[in-house]
Amino acid sequence: MTDRISRALADAEPVVFWLDDPAAPDPEPPVTGSLRTDLAIVGGGYTGLWTALLAKERYPELDVVLLEANTCGWAASGRNGGFCDASLTHGFANGLARWPDELADLDRLGRANHAAIAATVTRLGIDCGWEPTGELTVATAPHHLAELAEEVDERRAFGHDVTLLDGPAIQAEVGSPTYLGALSDPTGTALVEPARLAWGLRRACLEAGVRIHEGTRVLGVRRDGAARLLRTATGSVRAQRVALATNAFPSLVRRLRRYTVPVYDLVLMTEPLSPDQLAAIGWKGRQGIGDASNFFHYYRLTRDQRILWGGYTPLYSFGSRIHPDLEQRAAIHRMLAEHFFTTFPQLDGLRFTHKWGGVIDTSTRFCAFFGTASAGRIGYALGYTGLGVGATRFGAEVMLDLLYDEATERTRLRLVRERPLPFPPEPLRSAGIQLTRYSMRHADTHGGRRNLWLRTLDRFGLGFDF
Repeated sequence: MTDRISRALADAEPVVFWLDDPAAPDPEPPVTGSLRTDLAIVGGGYTGLWTALLAKERYPELDVVLLEANTCGWAASGRNGGFCDASLTHGFANGLARWPDELADLDRLGRANHAAIAATVTRLGIDCGWEPTGELTVATAPHHLAELAEEVDERRAFGHDVTLLDGPAIQAEVGSPTYLGALSDPTGTALVEPARLAWGLRRACLEAGVRIHEGTRVLGVRRDGAARLLRTATGSVRAQRVALATNAFPSLVRRLRRYTVPVYDLVLMTEPLSPDQLAAIGWKGRQGIGDASNFFHYYRLTRDQRILWGGYTPLYSFGSRIHPDLEQRAAIHRMLAEHFFTTFPQLDGLRFTHKWGGVIDTSTRFCAFFGTASAGRIGYALGYTGLGVGATRFGAEVMLDLLYDEATERTRLRLVRERPLPFPPEPLRSAGIQLTRYSMRHADTHGGRRNLWLRTLDRFGLGFDF
């Protein structure tokens, strides 16, 4: 096993596959001197790009400046698995547990948001491999079957087009000796090439008149009369309003930092499969796949028939540390490779070409939260917990609603009006996260039984996810 895994990983470059693309645009210049603007957006990932684009569509007269510390789409937006899910609540079960009375509305708004992303990709001609393939949640342990059957019944009651597949049915879709059954959702997920989606939104922003400055880290924000002054290493930006889209990175509003923690997720990408290798596993529907464990894998095909394989173990570093060193973990990438060949032993001999990691922001309610600070002049949306490819567009809409005092159906939602409970300070934060990780893994290996710690977290609506 060790020799096989070593050979499979021998040529894997420590590079993000999606960003290793000749289509990457040249960076825009950093801020120099003093700028003035109506709306400054801090962060050039999906949240910031959608906020900029939608602001220009809603209010064409606005002057909008977007500031990105690195390059647009460089962080989580450009290195994720490329699953664009319609859920705004990090999945149906989380929405049902927290907002049952408004879940039907959240489902409807999530589907509309998802459709709007697809329409934008088409309208703007963004070449990002958008594929509305749906998703399979596969059962890899006996207790998953009962859990998925219950979810199918609950989701059908809300009008979802979902189906429970038995063993032979899932094997006919995708061949793996680990699959016992699956939940099939043919409409709730699209696959996308994440960096290319970010670059397409960036291009659209520039064409709409947004001024983008990359290589511009914002060091602080303070009041400047009725405006807010953003300080950078090479200049400053005076803005009437500010939208914060920094997600996993420390917020400029310090009190928000206790509401999220940064979690690293690691990923592998294979070489392209040959026609015979692809035939050996089937997968003609090209659905995105995730398993039903707490520590789950997610995987999908690319346009050139590679398999992206990621997930399983969310990694937290004491003190909410964020550093490039945490993106490469040899032992974790090796473990992921072992799990890959357990799932698809018929692909023995396949090699990996890329290995990477990225940081996401997780909140105790597992999905984004929203609000304003500084007398309503600063808006924020963060805490997407690994399911933000689609939900970030909704978050951008909410931020604009709040910043410009627009009373909408969105702003009336409890999802928008309520905040999650904060994480405790260190060392309790790290101890609680590690205990939760242990408990989640214990449940996975003990028939799904949740121990006293997990049951206590459930009772208070708390948790840790990715």
